[in-house]
Amino acid sequence: MVGNFLTKLKKEFSSTNDELTKVVNLKKVEQKSKVIEEFVQKFRKIVRDSGYGGRLLIEKFKRGMNSVIR
Repeated sequence: MVGNFLTKLKKEFSSTNDELTKVVNLKKVEQKSKVIEEFVQKFRKIVRDSGYGGRLLIEKFKRGMNSVIR
């Protein structure tokens, strides 16, 4: 019974950490010294499993790009 509870608890917090990690990675992605193609590839990789879509991703993408390109 205790083992079952701990397993469920661990699973719940593990999935929360995964979601939080995806959000943090999405917030941190920036072009910096990368060429735009590298930035696009990295952004797509982070977004792929993030569960985000639409307008939010467009805004995050724009903010991550170097201001010269925007």
